[in-house]
Amino acid sequence: MNLDVKRLFARSASGDPDLVQPPRPRSPRSAKRRLMFVTLAGLLALVGAVAAAYYFAMRPVTLRIAVGPANSEDVKVVQTLTQAFVPARGQIRLRPMQTDGAKASAQALAEGKADLAIIRGDLDVPKNAQAVATLRKNVAVLWVPPATKAKGNKAAPKITKIVQLAGRRIGVVGRTEANVNLLKLILQQYGVDPAKVEIVQFPAHEAAEAIRNQKADAYLAAGPVNSKITADAIAASIRDGGVPTFLAIDSARAIAQNHPFYEVSEIPAGAFGGSSARPEEEIKTISFSHHIVARKGLPEATVATFTRQLFAVRQTLKTDFPLAAQIETPDTDKDAVLPVHPGAAAYVDGEEKTFFERYGDFIWWGLMGLSAMGSAGAWFAGYLKKDERHNNSTLRERLLDMIATARRSDSTEELDQMQTEADDILRDTLRCFEHGTIEEGSLTAFNIALDQFHNAVADRKAVLMNMPQSLQRASAQFRAAGTL
Repeated sequence: MNLDVKRLFARSASGDPDLVQPPRPRSPRSAKRRLMFVTLAGLLALVGAVAAAYYFAMRPVTLRIAVGPANSEDVKVVQTLTQAFVPARGQIRLRPMQTDGAKASAQALAEGKADLAIIRGDLDVPKNAQAVATLRKNVAVLWVPPATKAKGNKAAPKITKIVQLAGRRIGVVGRTEANVNLLKLILQQYGVDPAKVEIVQFPAHEAAEAIRNQKADAYLAAGPVNSKITADAIAASIRDGGVPTFLAIDSARAIAQNHPFYEVSEIPAGAFGGSSARPEEEIKTISFSHHIVARKGLPEATVATFTRQLFAVRQTLKTDFPLAAQIETPDTDKDAVLPVHPGAAAYVDGEEKTFFERYGDFIWWGLMGLSAMGSAGAWFAGYLKKDERHNNSTLRERLLDMIATARRSDSTEELDQMQTEADDILRDTLRCFEHGTIEEGSLTAFNIALDQFHNAVADRKAVLMNMPQSLQRASAQFRAAGTL
């Protein structure tokens, strides 16, 4: 609706030198424009907030992973995964933290220095560790090198059973104390006092040479079935064409029942290759796992994303890096020895949440909060304008009273004063409209009242101009007397 503001002012008496000049107010629609701009700004702010939340939720996260010792197969696997995660443009990046071994890696996780760690399942697992994946399964291999041939006689193996290891020297491949503890556990299961056995450890890279030099009577190695270290150590045991004797751990089930982190396993015939199948037949043994574990407090979404990326790159790496093919999903059963992280379980069970499933509640409540804040702001703004509306309503009532007063007035001076007052009321009304205090309908009603006032003033001035001065004075005196 177009309101002619100039026409409202022009209805004042013509030729009056005290006529108030009309201000130059902005368009009546400016309040709506401002509201539109404020609404648009709010929407842009909301979109920006959602975009920022999406960016921070989807930005790459770097996880520290503890692994050791140096030059081990575990380190090589982690380094390969670290490099594979970069071109994959995934949300997770890895930062390897080299340690002295699986025990030190577990300690780093327990102290919160690492987010992930590679640990042995048969060591003390930190209370805050939860399984993400099984890196590999290791088997315990016990064997005895062939006896040295005596001149003219064919030597036979002196040791064929574990109980015969008492009083012997046993070599352990690898410097970790965990392998020594594993050997002691096996000996105790067969009633052999570890104190009556001489245990000698050899670094993995020196094991083959030590075996060739006959440093021990029997040997223990722990690693994957296809471990090159174990295969080389067994190959170094061959003497004068004789093949080593493998000692079966027939009590594997009893060991597994007493120590749940061990499992009953078998070494397939011919697992260690060579010119003759080694071993010649399947050997019963025990196994344990190396796990990729995560801190318990690590966000579920982060671990789920890492697990998804891990198994995605495993498929692409297993051709060029066979060790990656040994990575398996964790045990998600509730009674698992090592509890699974909820994020890894969500991936394995196909229950991984999408972005909106994870943050939908926050977005919804954020929108509800913004709506509530907007409603509260509108109410507060209206409350602040309450006095201004009341004042303008009083002025409008005053204008209506002035219409009746103008029709009875006997003085042009009085009419001019009322017209000046009407101009002030008009100025106040237009200001209220600009501020959004009154609506366009109220301005229309005020326009009608102002028209009626100007008509009353003009009509009364016309009557007074045609009335003799003496009659005007008499009428004024009569009215003044009537008010006494």
